[in-house]
Amino acid sequence: MVDVDTASFLVIGSTAALAATLVTFGGRWVFVPVVVLELLLGIAIGPDALGLAEADEFITFFSNLGLGMLFFFAGYEIDFDRIRGVPLRLALVGWLVSLVLAYAIAGLLAVAGLVISMVFVGSAMATTAIGTLIPILDDAGELRTRFGTYLLAAGAVGEFGPILLITILFSTDTPLTSGAILILFVVIAVFAAVFAVRFVGIGWEKIEGAMETSAQLPVRVSVVLVFALAYLASDLGLDLLLGGFVAGIITRMALRGREVTIFESKLSAIGYGFLIPFFFVVSGITFDVSALVDDPRRAVLVPIFFLLFLVVRGAPALLLYRNALLRRDRAALAFFSSTELPLVVAITTIAVAEGHMRATTSAALVGAAVLSTAVYPLLGLRMRGSRADPEGA
Repeated sequence: MVDVDTASFLVIGSTAALAATLVTFGGRWVFVPVVVLELLLGIAIGPDALGLAEADEFITFFSNLGLGMLFFFAGYEIDFDRIRGVPLRLALVGWLVSLVLAYAIAGLLAVAGLVISMVFVGSAMATTAIGTLIPILDDAGELRTRFGTYLLAAGAVGEFGPILLITILFSTDTPLTSGAILILFVVIAVFAAVFAVRFVGIGWEKIEGAMETSAQLPVRVSVVLVFALAYLASDLGLDLLLGGFVAGIITRMALRGREVTIFESKLSAIGYGFLIPFFFVVSGITFDVSALVDDPRRAVLVPIFFLLFLVVRGAPALLLYRNALLRRDRAALAFFSSTELPLVVAITTIAVAEGHMRATTSAALVGAAVLSTAVYPLLGLRMRGSRADPEGA
């Protein structure tokens, strides 16, 4: 029998529901994204505050499922037919510029003795939380705008690039071995994609009909795909986030051109209704508040990293998109691109476990990422104003 802390499980579920309630009924008084509330409330119920819940092995497992589903939705929202060309090219160049800036700044911090590893800190700063941004952008009507196309491209590369970086540099003994394993994973994923496309093409009528029955075939197949690719990635020594992200891409490819509103609604209910909030609340519970409180001098790293996120991910948006977007839209893109959280949590967790990062640095990076998720999307929406229309400039 698995030893389950049912009390903590109940408190975490109730906390996630409380966060959604506050956002739904709070109106203008609650102006932060729900994921920020989930994380902050998680800190409040965690061992460093009220002590109402702890993250045991079973709860951590559920949290990892939520993280996998978060990256599934990040991959699912990437329509390569839509972002190819100029948006994707600018996104790739922008992320490479961000990577150079991130490693240069992290190198200076390492020389100053503020951090241990240039690679881990730099990789964390060069991310974009497109999976976290998608619900915010969808609610604001930005996903289907021209601006949204550029943002999706920048976010896709800003999330997928760091995942590959983690996979190649950190998941196995040598980059060469990791590269070979990555190629094997890609080959298997391609076969899975071809099978999924043909399976859906042949049996779409029956699949669509099953959406309204107790069989729920499309949802079950999608969940199996997420778990299977996450397991494959983990078993090969890769990061499980890669499995969730690729599963989302494959699902998008298989369903391309079909009416899937009901299907998306059901998947969102599982992901955003249960598993993903679980991840953010548990991330709050495991956040090491004492690492910052016990050493106030290290707490100054929180606002420093908060601003560095904007420098690393925002500067390329301001410089490279001059011929593509208006000035205010470039500023909005800079703020949205500088929003970071899930990958920062993942990278810092790996770094601390392997002794490449101090607990205080990890706490500062995660704290700055929480601030970025609370502040930067609001500033981005303010820059966009009322121009979130299908013909968005």
